[in-house]
Amino acid sequence: MAKDRITVGISQGDTNGIGYEVIIKALADPRILESFIPVIYGSSKAFGFYRKTLHNIGNIETHVISSAKDAKPKVVNIVNCLPDNLLIEPGKATPDSAKAAMTSLECAVKGLKDGEIDVLVTAPINKRAMDSEGFGFTGHTEYLEQQFGAGDVTMFMVSESIKVGVVTGHIPLREVSSAITSEKILSKLRMMRNSLKRDFAVDEPKIAVLGLNPHCGDGGLIGDEERTVILPAIQAAQAEGIMAYGPYSADGFFGLGNYMRFDATLAMYHDQGLVPFKALAFEDGVNYTAGLPVVRTSPDHGTAYDMAGRDEADPRSMISSIYTAIDIFRNRLAYDDLLENRLPERENKEKDPRPGKPQIA
Repeated sequence: MAKDRITVGISQGDTNGIGYEVIIKALADPRILESFIPVIYGSSKAFGFYRKTLHNIGNIETHVISSAKDAKPKVVNIVNCLPDNLLIEPGKATPDSAKAAMTSLECAVKGLKDGEIDVLVTAPINKRAMDSEGFGFTGHTEYLEQQFGAGDVTMFMVSESIKVGVVTGHIPLREVSSAITSEKILSKLRMMRNSLKRDFAVDEPKIAVLGLNPHCGDGGLIGDEERTVILPAIQAAQAEGIMAYGPYSADGFFGLGNYMRFDATLAMYHDQGLVPFKALAFEDGVNYTAGLPVVRTSPDHGTAYDMAGRDEADPRSMISSIYTAIDIFRNRLAYDDLLENRLPERENKEKDPRPGKPQIA
């Protein structure tokens, strides 16, 4: 059943990055608050600090709460989950900013688990600083995978013009080849197909699969993963009815615009997919975690310390992240409702007691 207003939880990310700036700019237009209820998990002090650094921003009404259950419509709700003595130092990676990012994320995830928010949008974090403070994960994706018990998830970069998933995420480049298996590629293709159908309302998705080596290995001359690992995965996917094609050489595939012929592209490793994606869709790109039982999106940029506190950050990716999360949430409701209505019809057909047509001798 469709909801009139979706509650969007937003984790503040690193306090000393551009997280608050893009959040405030995204929520500054009062018209945006007509379609959802925003709940920021962070600090009203930090919100106020960065609000003062921004120009050409009108009055923003805030509502400080202890739980998202108390959120009000048409205002910016802030769950104060950080200490009042939080030290804010724009542009610096500090233990305080890392701990604040971790606490904000933990509180937001609890709100999502408890059903107090409908979707989660995460502002950028500094992975190295958080690791130094004992975070224990290489990014949001891996943390959320563990928190929600997902067997496997996929970093899925999405925009109106291009969608790119990756087989391997935040691992060193030297480990990519050994980390790629036919089973893993097939798992990612299944996940992307399901996500495209359920989350993005694509009826029967077409997915391109990239090779690993330059020129797809040149027939084995500079690598044979295309022949021994990637192609068997594509063939197995096709046997399951997944419209997967490839492998394609990444440079020509993006250079010639062939990605536009497909609903999504599966890259073998992080930079192979994210470099062209950000070159083509950086302003409105969204990082979506496919495979989770919940909806999580994030801007496709980092903390950008060099811009923090200078009123230079572009909020378009944050705005896209919010609306993408809302769209996915509504698409899931519609898709699941359609399946639920079709299931009784299918069961009735299977149990139909009426005899078939008599055979003609």
